Amino acid sequence: MFSITPSGLDMNNERRAKMPFLSDAEILITALDEYYRESVSAEKPAITQQPLEKIITDLKLALYSHEGGLTGERLAEFIRDYLCTTTRLHHPGYMSHQVAVPHYAGALAALIDTFTNNVMAIYEMGPGAASIEYHVINVLLEKIGWEQAPLNLHDVPYSRAYAGGVLTHGGSLTNLTALITARTKLVPNVWDSGIPQDLAILAPAESHYSIARAAGILGIGRNGIYTLDVDETGAIIPDKLTLAYDRMRADGRRAIALVANACSTAVGIYDPLNEIGDFCNVHDIWFHVDGAHGASALFSKKYRTLMKGIEKARSITWDAHKLMRTPTVCAALLVKDHRDLDAAFKQEASYLFHDKEQPGFDFIHRTVECTKAGLGLKFFFVLAAMGEQGLADYIDRQYDLAKKAWNYLEQLDDFICPVRPQSNILCFRVDGDDVMQIRIRDRLNEQGRFYVSTTSFMGTRYLRLSLMNPDTSMQDIQDLVHNIRLIREKISGGSKS
Repeated sequence: MFSITPSGLDMNNERRAKMPFLSDAEILITALDEYYRESVSAEKPAITQQPLEKIITDLKLALYSHEGGLTGERLAEFIRDYLCTTTRLHHPGYMSHQVAVPHYAGALAALIDTFTNNVMAIYEMGPGAASIEYHVINVLLEKIGWEQAPLNLHDVPYSRAYAGGVLTHGGSLTNLTALITARTKLVPNVWDSGIPQDLAILAPAESHYSIARAAGILGIGRNGIYTLDVDETGAIIPDKLTLAYDRMRADGRRAIALVANACSTAVGIYDPLNEIGDFCNVHDIWFHVDGAHGASALFSKKYRTLMKGIEKARSITWDAHKLMRTPTVCAALLVKDHRDLDAAFKQEASYLFHDKEQPGFDFIHRTVECTKAGLGLKFFFVLAAMGEQGLADYIDRQYDLAKKAWNYLEQLDDFICPVRPQSNILCFRVDGDDVMQIRIRDRLNEQGRFYVSTTSFMGTRYLRLSLMNPDTSMQDIQDLVHNIRLIREKISGGSKS
C-alpha cells in the first residue's frame, strides 16, 4: 500500500505513468467491441487467410520485437491490423470447428487471470483461483450424479470415497491424464518399475486422435489399442464388446481402460454409455468417457438422456471451451473416486510437496502440469453470467438447429447426410466425389462468408458443420447450401442445376 502523503501520491502517479494500463485497455476494449459488431453483423468475412510473410511484415512484428513501444496510437494501429487477420468465431458463418464462441464474461475473466498470474496448482499461489476451480469441478460432478468433493477437507477422512477432478489445458491432456490414472490403478508400481508389455486400451476407431497419441506416450502403442465394433453411425455395439475383449485376452494383454465417446468428433454420435458401463463393471475394466464435446448435454433437460449411464464411468473428459461458451482452454478431468486421481502421479519435489499448514487444496499432484493457469475463473464467469439455465438453453438451441438443418438437407436431392445428428455436429456431402468436397470447402474459405470443415467418416469424405455460434440461423444454413450449389456448378462446368 502507498502512503497517502504527497510524496506517496507522487510515487503512485509516477508508477502509474510507467504502465498506461487503463488507456491501453480502453483502446483494446473499444477495438474488440467494434470487432464483435462487425462479426455478428457479417460485415467482415468469417475467415481470411493471408500469407504468413505478409502478416509478419504488415504487423511490423520485427520492429516492435526489437524496439518495443507498443502502446497508445501504435497499439491502436496494431490491434486494428491484427483483428483483420483473425478468424471471426462470432460470425454467423462460422460453422467449422468445436471451439466455443466465447461469452464476453469469459474474456474478462481471462484478463483477470493473466494479469494476476496466480499459478494456482498450489493453493498458496492462488487461493481464490484454486477455490473457484474446486467449486466448478463440484458443479460438474453434481451434473454427473457423483458425490461432490467436500468443502471441509480437514473434517473428512482421506480414505472416504468421493468424486474429484482437476482442470487442465485441453481435452487431449485430460484424456492422457485419465489413462495415466487408469494405468496407475492397474499397475501401482509403474512409476518405479516401468510399464509392463501386456497393457492395452479398448476403444472405437472413431475415438479422438488424442487416445492413440496417449497410447504412444504411455508406451502401449497403436498396436495396443483393440478396436471396438461400431454400427453404421459409428457408435459402439455393446453386444460385440466381448469379441474385442476376448481378442485382447487371447493375446495375453490387460486393459487399462475402455474408452467411449460422448460424442464422437467426426459426426457427433453418442456411444451407449449405460450398456458399456455394465460391461466394464462385469469385467472390472476402467471405463473412461471422452465427453470433451458432448458431456455438456448434462446441463440440458431435453438432451441429458444422451448421457444415460454416465455415472457408471470412472473418469470423464469434459471441455468447457467447447459447448459452455468458455474461452480456450478449460478442460475438466473428473473421476468417480478422488483417491485414484490423487495416486496417479508419484514424483518428489521438496519445494512443492512437503508438510505444511494447508487452508485449501493443492491441485498440482493431479496434473501433468506444474505451472497451471486459473482456468476455472473463465468458466465460472460464463456460468455466473449465463446461469445453468442459460447454458441449457444455448445447448438446446444448437442441438435443435442441427436437427432442423438435417431435416432441410434430407429433402434435397443433391445432398446426402451419413447420420441423423444427435448433437450440434452435422455432416453432409454434395453430389460428387471426395475431391469435390475438398474443392468446395476451399472455395468457401476463399470467399470468407462461410467457414466449414471436412471429415472422413466410414471411408468417405464429408463436409462438416459444428454449429457453435448462437447467432447462426437456418437462413445461414440455406444461404450456405445456395453457395455450395453455385460453387459446385462452377467447378463441374455447369453440369449440375
